[in-house]
Amino acid sequence: MSRIGKKIIAIPKSTEVTYSDGILVVKGPLGALNKKFKQDIEITVGASEITLVPKRETLENKALWGTYASHIMNMIIGVTTPYVKKLIIEGIGYKSEVKGDNLVLALGFSHPVNVPIPKILKVTAEKNVITVTGIDKEIVGEFVAGVRSLKKPEPYKGKGIRYEGEVVKRKQGKKTA
Repeated sequence: MSRIGKKIIAIPKSTEVTYSDGILVVKGPLGALNKKFKQDIEITVGASEITLVPKRETLENKALWGTYASHIMNMIIGVTTPYVKKLIIEGIGYKSEVKGDNLVLALGFSHPVNVPIPKILKVTAEKNVITVTGIDKEIVGEFVAGVRSLKKPEPYKGKGIRYEGEVVKRKQGKKTA
C-alpha cells in the first residue's frame, strides 16, 4: 500500500484542476501544466481535493499509485510557486552567459558549449551562478542535470559545475618527497 497515494491532495484556491480521458490539466497563476496518466489508477477531482485509488491490486498499480500522487502534487506546487535550481561554476576561465534562447558555457574546452533552453524555463547567469526557474519540476531538474553533466566537479581542485549546496569530496593529490 502506498502511503503517499493514500493521502488526499488539497487544491489551493488559486488553482483549477480538471481530469478527462486520462489527461490531468492543472491551471494556476503562473501557467498551466498537463500530463497523461494511465487509466489503471482512478483519479477523482473534487471541489478542493484529489483522491487516487488503484482499480486493480497489481504490482504495477501499486508502484504507479504513489508516483502519480507525487506527480500531481508537483504540478499543483509548480503552478503556484515556481521551482528554482542553482548551479555554481568553479574554475579559472569557466564562464556562462545567456544569448537569446541558448546558454553559452566556456568550460575549458577548445570551443564554447551551446545548450538550448526550453521555452517553459527562465535561465539567468550572473558571474559563476546559473539560476533555472520553471513551473515543471521534471523539466527544471532534467535541464539542470544536463548542464551539470557537461563538466562534473572533479575531486582534486573542485573545478566544474555543481549544484548549490552540493559538497564535493576532495582528494589529497600527489605528495612530493
